[in-house]
This record gives sequence, C-alpha cells and structure tokens, in this order.
Amino acid sequence: MDEAQGPLVSIVVPAYNEQARIGLTLIRTIEYLRARFPSHELIVVDDGSSDETCRVVTEVAAGDERIRLLVQPQNRGKGAAVRRGMLEARGAHVLFMDADLATPIEELETLLLHAHDGYDVVIGSRGLAESDIRQRQPRMRELMGRVFNVIVRTALLGGIHDTQCGFKLFSRAAARDLFGRQTIDGFAFDVEVLLLAKKHGYRIREVPIVWYHAPNSKVSPVADSLRMFGDVVRLRAKQALTR
Repeated sequence: MDEAQGPLVSIVVPAYNEQARIGLTLIRTIEYLRARFPSHELIVVDDGSSDETCRVVTEVAAGDERIRLLVQPQNRGKGAAVRRGMLEARGAHVLFMDADLATPIEELETLLLHAHDGYDVVIGSRGLAESDIRQRQPRMRELMGRVFNVIVRTALLGGIHDTQCGFKLFSRAAARDLFGRQTIDGFAFDVEVLLLAKKHGYRIREVPIVWYHAPNSKVSPVADSLRMFGDVVRLRAKQALTR
C-alpha cells in the first residue's frame, strides 16, 4: 500500500497506569512490526494515567515517527481510549490489543489471513475448542467471564463465544464507522462494537488464538463486572427499542 494513503497495519494499545510493562510490550511489538510489516504505525492511548506510563512510551518511541502517543486528559475507561485510537488510526487494517500482551503480537498474522478472505471484523477468541490457553485466569475471574459470555450470547450476540478478548482486527472502513458509533466507555465496549457490526452487516469472523493470563489486571472482578452487566442490560433495552 502507498504510504501516502496510510500504512498497511495500525496497532492501537490502550494504557492506564502501565509503566511496569508497557515498555517491554512496545519493544516486542515494534521489533515484530519492523521485521514483518515495515508499513505500520503503533498508537498508544494513555487513559489519564497517574504513573510514568507516558514517560516510558515517549522514551521507547524516541526517533520513530511511526509510534504515536495520544493522551486522554482524564481517565475515562478502556472503551473511550480504544475509540480514540481506532478513529485516529490510518492503517488499511487496524488492530487493538491489550497492553499486557496477553495475546502474542504474532497472532496478528492469523487474523490477517481472514481479513484477506474478506472479513471486515476478525476477533481473537479464547472460547473456541482450538484456542490455545497457555496460562489460565484465576478460577473466580474465569467463572465470571464465562457467565458474562453466556449472558451476552443469550441476550445479544448469539454465535460469538468470546466477546472480551482484547485482540480484534478491523478494516479501516469498519473501524471508522463502528467506533464512530460506539458510546460505551467501559469494558463492555467490545459487546457494543460487535453488536453494531452485526446490525450494519459487517462480516465477522471469530478465530482461535494463543493466550496467556497476565497478572495485575486493571479489571475489578466485582465492580467492573457489575458495570459490564449494567451496560449489557442497557444495550439490550436499546436493541429492543430500535427493532
């Protein structure tokens, strides 16, 4: 692809108080992109961190114009951070991934295979039989995740086994359209985006990926789960009103 039209691949990484691990994540990601996708950009969206996340990103990015740091003035939530990055991305293919690198960046190539087959939205999944879970979550968090996915499949998104894996690829057109419509700022934003994708006729493919549980998650098992359930209820009500 002509660089004047944008890079081939954009990677969006939301980050909130990630000074301890964002440096290594970026270094690994940059090394991979330089070797496999010279036409790329890497966008880190700092979600109002109170630690040294911005300083670490700035140091890693020094001298590389393909790395951009976007700073939210205050903490608004993962959904808001991802939305900003996805709307500013210029790549033909736009991936958002978690700062903990729970899914190895090499899995991008797995998703791209399906994008090249014509899928607009390709989502990494921990919930398929072929998924390779190499380090599991704590039992309670895994149980709550399963319950959440069952509720989402029953109420909103039948046929998708894992809506919450933080490794999703979009065509540039789909990213701009869907994230331009997305409103949820918290962790349930994935559900809203996939619901919008189905509503507007985008081709979605769920694919198995390699995944490791990373410690020091920013998700509160109780408080954030309650917020996510509340968001799902609101999405269900909104869906019913627009039918």
